[in-house]
Amino acid sequence: MDIATHPASLYWLPPVDDFDGALARLRDAPGEGGAILGGLRSLAEKRLDFVQTRRLDRLVEKLTDRLPTEAPHLKLAVIGSSTVDHLVPGIRVGALRRGLVAEVLVCPYGQWRQQVLDPGSELYGFAPDAVLLSLEAAAIMPELPLNATTAEVAAAVDQVVNDLAELWATLRDRAHAVAIQQTPWSGETTPLYGHYERLVPASPGAVADCLDRRIAEMAAEKGALLLDLRAAAADIGNRQISDRMLWYHAKQALSPAAAPWAGDQVARILAAIRGLSKKVLVLDLDNTLWGGVIGDDGLDGIVLGQGSGTGEAFSAFQRYVKRLAARGVVLAVSSKNDRVNAEAAFAQHPEMILRQDDFAAFEIGWGDKPAAVRRIAEQLELGLDSFVFVDDNPVERDLMRRTLPQVAVPELPEAPELFPACIADAGYFEAIAFTAEDSARNAQYVANRARHELRATATDMNAFLETLETTLTVGPFQPTDVTRITQLINKTNQFNLTTRRYTEAEVRAFMQDPRTLTFAARVSDRFGDNGLTSVVICRPSKEGSGPDMEIDTWLMSCRVLGRGVEDAMLSVVAARVREAGAERLLGRYRPTAKNGMVRELFPRLGFEPRTRNPESGETSWILPLAHAANPAPRHLNVVHMR
Repeated sequence: MDIATHPASLYWLPPVDDFDGALARLRDAPGEGGAILGGLRSLAEKRLDFVQTRRLDRLVEKLTDRLPTEAPHLKLAVIGSSTVDHLVPGIRVGALRRGLVAEVLVCPYGQWRQQVLDPGSELYGFAPDAVLLSLEAAAIMPELPLNATTAEVAAAVDQVVNDLAELWATLRDRAHAVAIQQTPWSGETTPLYGHYERLVPASPGAVADCLDRRIAEMAAEKGALLLDLRAAAADIGNRQISDRMLWYHAKQALSPAAAPWAGDQVARILAAIRGLSKKVLVLDLDNTLWGGVIGDDGLDGIVLGQGSGTGEAFSAFQRYVKRLAARGVVLAVSSKNDRVNAEAAFAQHPEMILRQDDFAAFEIGWGDKPAAVRRIAEQLELGLDSFVFVDDNPVERDLMRRTLPQVAVPELPEAPELFPACIADAGYFEAIAFTAEDSARNAQYVANRARHELRATATDMNAFLETLETTLTVGPFQPTDVTRITQLINKTNQFNLTTRRYTEAEVRAFMQDPRTLTFAARVSDRFGDNGLTSVVICRPSKEGSGPDMEIDTWLMSCRVLGRGVEDAMLSVVAARVREAGAERLLGRYRPTAKNGMVRELFPRLGFEPRTRNPESGETSWILPLAHAANPAPRHLNVVHMR
């Protein structure tokens, strides 16, 4: 959209010629009444910018006493939760453009509720004809956990809207004024889930939409008016990616200029379907999570929180990062700092929103950051291609791109105000589901850090495993777990014997097929619940003779590797398959670029070699079931649900 047709430019009005001269002639013109009003209105009907609008408004104020008393007048009070004084000239000049003389009162900042409820307030002393409630989303949007239900969101939003309706009624009864409710406006609703945002009832975007809809419904019911700036702004955005000329002449809804962007929006959903969305957000500290350098500026010198606009912007970024963690993004730190200084910032700074225990890995030191990110990947047992590295320093970003090209590195804007939008716009963490395991994932990885620390201090591996007090609970697929199971099937790459991908519908079909045996396992220990971490699907074999079953899919989260979980899973699977009448259990390993860690799994678990494809490297294995498989490791408490 060209600036010439941008709605904010008032492009439909004719341009102004010699504004300064016209303003001077009005200022010096003799007389009063209709001639003065007509001259002012004539200039207001031109296309004026912000400064010209302010200058014309000042002249209108100066000439108020010379305006005709019979001209239409209206008194507007503006109450808001943000600074609105700069909007007043636009309101008065806009009214003048329509032949209306508007008198505007701006009530004290942030005092919107008190002004309405106090009968002796400045608002009622002004005796307005109309009251504009200009409230930003942060002032009224309910705070809800991301896993809140639709009913809980609806109840919280209804409470907010009912409260607004009472304010409208109070204004009507006490001031006999029309309430004009502005739809909540804020940049604090940066998406957390990408295109999945509105499918999560408690996501910021979904709550904002719900609030908008309920405000409109209540306004219609109670007779309040709506200033729908959110819809108007969305329309401006629509025009930036569409071209009406191309629609009428080529039926292109999106302009060619927007095609790369639109294509990227589609591609990020496709990538999420195949489990290629990023999982880990690695953050620098200085000038990324706070302003300044903690080592130089000290705890009191870093910029964060209330008291400065920049500090508030860094706080907003921290809030956004914390919300990403709450939806399942794993957080890590890579910073060149002295550890004691960095830890002090998290532990002692009163405005710090993130805490050290929000991070699953904490790499602080003076070595190079690519090496630090490698160590984080090893610690989390996740591939580097699931990482996003965020750093304000362009040199560090360039080094990361050159050294670890698998890691996504956004070109972070210099202004911290733009950090959340940059991460959201890139679509790294696009989602196609949100489960209870997702909301607990970062906490699970944080608990894994404690396990690693315990393991590092243990001198005996068996004693360490005994100390964990691990319980493995295995049972058939349950309807409540289908989303999580599908998610694991499409995201797990390393411990995945066949890397077969299935849709949610296909998973449900397996559950309904009496010939198919399904197994889903949960792992918990003294540090917490790791959630649903392993999936096995067994189907009647199409090869060989006799009643054999084949492991179609076997995958496991790397979070529980090295604890004998795979041994215990096989003991449960083999027992169940034998109960079903099978005589042999077939296993298959299909090599990929990422599943090398399970190449020797079948022979290690006692399977005998069967076939090998020299071209693809695919191998098949067989386990006779005449005898019971090896028992589960002694340190595991195995619970087999039927």
